[in-house]
Amino acid sequence: MRIGFCLPQIGQVAEQAAGLARFAREAEAAGAAGLWVGDRLLSPVDPEIGYPPGVGTTLPEQFHRILDPFAVLTVAATATERVALGSHVLNAPWYPPAVLARSLTTIDLVSNGRLIAGFGAGWMPEEFAAVGVPIAERGRRLDESLVALDELWTKDVAEFHGEHWTVPATNSALKPAQRPRPPVYLGGWAPAALRRIAKHADGWLPTLRASGTFDPAAVSGPLAEIRRLAEQDGRDPAELDAIARVNAEPATTVDDIVTAIRQVQDHTEVRHVVVDPTFIAKSADHALEITGSVLGRFQV
Repeated sequence: MRIGFCLPQIGQVAEQAAGLARFAREAEAAGAAGLWVGDRLLSPVDPEIGYPPGVGTTLPEQFHRILDPFAVLTVAATATERVALGSHVLNAPWYPPAVLARSLTTIDLVSNGRLIAGFGAGWMPEEFAAVGVPIAERGRRLDESLVALDELWTKDVAEFHGEHWTVPATNSALKPAQRPRPPVYLGGWAPAALRRIAKHADGWLPTLRASGTFDPAAVSGPLAEIRRLAEQDGRDPAELDAIARVNAEPATTVDDIVTAIRQVQDHTEVRHVVVDPTFIAKSADHALEITGSVLGRFQV
């Protein structure tokens, strides 16, 4: 089982951004398989949708402080040599594809080919208002972004003309270190999201709770459907896998996290997880302590 961890990017730990490089180095030395970021822009005072989406009515205090995901990954890239560097997830509909391609290509080159590009459609209406993108267009914009990114990453002269995004014919000589492109993973549970993964992605990014009852079918069922849809599109279904994020909640313990990882390991085909300690890490040092404690339970 590959076990990665979210970087100290969101919440009170964001105040300690000067320590990001040290966290990345020490997490890599402890045996982390990857270092990951998420993507939040706002923490509305009176949110239209709470967190978790569809369940909560308020937003957690941690959302009041958020570091830029591209900058955080760049710092981690320069501080490490081995670990994967991923996003679980970037809200792709916020970003013009040419801007997104430039930022991610830079990170992949700086890291010598360690980027895993994970995208989602986003869910917070106020964030879409802030970037000037209608939330109703998020799915179509994500679809177009995936095609445009592929153009920019794989063709020397790239061009894309969609309903929402445009890339005029341009020389696109600077390519990622990974060829033909970095691996692309997508989040989402809805039927449209599963179809999008089957058509465009290398795998799925489910999110799980570290506490509570684990239902293996909640992961195995959608993953099987993604592979079925991929095969219908002429793809090899065995090429698609999943990287599951395990979210700690305020009362979550290290034992809970370890149990959740073991349940994923024992009852699903998923062999790569990302632990998100955002809601329990009191500082960057505490996040490192959690990282070491979890990894120590899986090392022989």
